[in-house]
This record gives sequence, C-alpha cells and structure tokens, in this order.
Amino acid sequence: MKTKTIFSILVLTINVFFLSASGQPIKKHFTIYPAPSEESLSKDYKVFVEGENLPVYSVKVAPEDQELRWKAMDDKENLGKYYDEAAFAYFDMNDEVDIKVTTDEEIRSVKILPSSAGIVANIKGKSVLFKINSPMNVTVEINGNWVSALHLFANPIEENVPDKNDPDVIYFGPGIHYVSNLMVGDNKTVYIAGGAIVRGIAPEKAEAVFDLRGKNISFRGRGIIDGSLCPSYSRMMIAVAGSDIELEGVIIRDSSHWTIPVRWSSDRVHIDNLKIMGYRANSDGIDILNSRNLLIENCFIRTLDDLVVIKTLKNEGKAENIIVKKCVLWNEVAHALSIGAEIREDVDNVIFEDCDIIHDKGREWTLRVFLTDAGRVSNVIFKDIRIKESQRFISLFINKSIWSQDEERGHIKGVEFNNISAIGNKLNIELQGFDQEHLVEDVFFRDVNFNNQKITTTNVVTNDYVKNINFEDTLRNLTK
Repeated sequence: MKTKTIFSILVLTINVFFLSASGQPIKKHFTIYPAPSEESLSKDYKVFVEGENLPVYSVKVAPEDQELRWKAMDDKENLGKYYDEAAFAYFDMNDEVDIKVTTDEEIRSVKILPSSAGIVANIKGKSVLFKINSPMNVTVEINGNWVSALHLFANPIEENVPDKNDPDVIYFGPGIHYVSNLMVGDNKTVYIAGGAIVRGIAPEKAEAVFDLRGKNISFRGRGIIDGSLCPSYSRMMIAVAGSDIELEGVIIRDSSHWTIPVRWSSDRVHIDNLKIMGYRANSDGIDILNSRNLLIENCFIRTLDDLVVIKTLKNEGKAENIIVKKCVLWNEVAHALSIGAEIREDVDNVIFEDCDIIHDKGREWTLRVFLTDAGRVSNVIFKDIRIKESQRFISLFINKSIWSQDEERGHIKGVEFNNISAIGNKLNIELQGFDQEHLVEDVFFRDVNFNNQKITTTNVVTNDYVKNINFEDTLRNLTK
C-alpha cells in the first residue's frame, strides 16, 4: 500500500454541544465534513445544511446524448472519453434539517427524486429550499437538467467510529491518499473518514484497489474512493471474497471496472448505504457471483453498466438467498435489477424489493432474468418497485448470446412481479423460453402497472416455450 496524506484537518463536526440562552447545552443534529483542499469542487451548485456550507463534488456521468452513451460502452478505442458532469454532496444527520440549493440561474422548476420520499420544494429566485427528515439519498434536478443533477447523500450519524490506533483498523483520515492494491484479511476494519479521498492507482497488475479476503471484515466510513487515476479495465474498487463481511457508508466514484464484485462463494455479506457512480464501460455497480446470504440495502447507484446483477460462473457453487431492497437506482445503458447473462450454476431465492428506479436511459431492460448458459433460475420476486422511467420494462429470456459459454441452455421457474409501477413511452414485456426442455414457467403478475394502467395477458409477448402465466389477486409465496 502506498499512502500519501496531502493535509490533515479536523473534521468539522456540527454534532457538538453549544450553550443556549438559558445556559443549557444544545446538541446539533448534523455533521459536515470539509473537502480536501486539493479537490476541485463543483461550481454548478452551492448547498447549505441549516445555513452551514456543504462541499459539493464533481462526478463524471454518462453523456446526455444517447448516441454518445452507446459509444461510451462500445467504442473500446476511446474508453473514458464520453461523459458529462454531475455533482454530489454528503453529510450526516439524526433529525430534520433544512436544505438550501443555489445555482447561478433563475430556477423555474425543480424535481426531487425519488418522488416516494415526498419532499416538497420551495423555489425562491435562484434557490430551492426543502427539508429532509431522515437519512436518505435524493437527487435534485433543476430546470429539467437531469444529466447534471445534484445527488445529495444524507447519512445517519456515525456510531462506534473505529479507533485509528487499533492494530486491526486500517484508517484513512481526512485528506487525500493513494492506494494501488490493499489486501484486507480476517478481523480487519478499513475506515475511510469523512473528508478523506482515497485515489486508486494502477502502477502494477492487481485486481482491485481494496481486496477483502477472509472472515469478519468491515469496510466503512463516510469518505470517497476515487478510481479516476486507474486506466479503464485496470481495477475493481472493492473486491469481496469471504464470510461475515460488511460494507457501509462510503462513496465510490469513477470505477475503471466492476465497482464491487462479491464472489468465490462468499457468505453473509451486508452492503448498506453505499453510493456508487461510474461512467465507463463495465463500471457495474454491484456484481454478485456464486454467493449466498447477501443483503444489499439503502444504496444509490448510477453507473453506465449493470447496477445490481447476479451471475454464476462454472464450478463455483450456487447463488442463493439474496435480498436487494430500499435502493435508489439510475440506469444509463444496461440493466437496473437483473440476473445474468452468465448463469452457469443455479440461482435460487432472490428478492428485489422496495426500490426506486428514478431513471432508466438504457438499451437493455429495467427488470430482467437473462439466462444464456445452463444454470437454473428459480424463486425470484420483484416487488414494491417504483420505476419513474423505463425504456424496456420486463424480460425473462433464455437463449444464446455473446456471453454464452455452455452448450446447454437453462430453465427459469417461479418468478413473481408484485406491486410494480412504471412510466415509459412503450410497454415492453417479453417471456422467451428456449425449447420444450428449457422453459420459462410459473410466472406471476399482481398489481403491475405501466403508465397507470394495469397490465393484462394481452400486454405480454411470449413464445411457445412459456408455461403457466398467472394474473392473480393473491399470489403464492415463492420464498423458502
């Protein structure tokens, strides 16, 4: 590990005691972390929390222009050259706070997403004011400018911050650090403090900036991990392989490859409140490979490639007992919530629930099981999902593709879509089996709406290898 601290600064913690007029202590209820002085901040927005200035960071995102978004994925000779810029800011809170966002232009309209958060905005000239009453990840779009939106990450107040002098803690304090490849083993904690930026570098061959391998590992904090110095395809940001592993709180910007792969039969992994933003080809958000007993929750993901995807490689075991919930998702090119394409071993008992897909600009599918190898996918539930934009809605698909490695095709059995609403220009739902031995079967729809209209059998395109589609008021429980 190579670490260089550019400067050291005390975190500006507003969660301290002041005296009221009566002499009684008043505990402030939010925490702001200063940005490192070497970091170039966004000039598009100024943000204030309870009147205190909040640093606003720049982040590269997929281009607004659709043709350029496709090139960002497909033009291998010019990877990393196609992008626009958005912004983000972060702070901690444990009670309602007033937020003020100011721009250089007169504000005519504002949209705060996800709309399920129910945030009401008040426009005053070049400012917009609103309240946040609990930790959440929200996106502010002003005057219809969605591509350069402001992402605002309101974290819960940190508790039990690790001791930087503990020999089992790898501590990155406020300031800028550089890491090429850090192997993290049993019983270790990696802590990225608020106000810290860890920049991944790639002077030699390695798979990941942070490589977590072992048991009882924690990776947490409020700081930023940045992959902008890594050439495309050179580094994953955090690779996970082991058991009883927890990732929480950090922000990951500009991964050069898959951001977080969970692999090699990992077991009991909890990913909570991560914020992931990537604009380069193969910058998947979270890839789950042949692993079990995973919980992914409260995350924000805006990446060029797949957001949350489950895959299985040959001879590495099943993927099973996976829950993805309470996430806010922005899909640029590929899939939002999906299983596949590579499914060479079985996938069983997966739940995607209570998520908001605030944008889907992609050419693939919003919700998909994409089976191009010999594995079997069973007992999958998509439920309580709110989709504010979808280009291609639902797909259950078995066939060959450029990703196929097996000669044999697989089977999809037992998929439920329950309480899902989507907005889009065209309704696309496809169920496509491969042959009589490789079917899509036992598919259940309940309260699935597109543009406020409930879908029916006439809205679903199938082939001859689909069996037992149900539109019911009461669905059987597909979970174990």
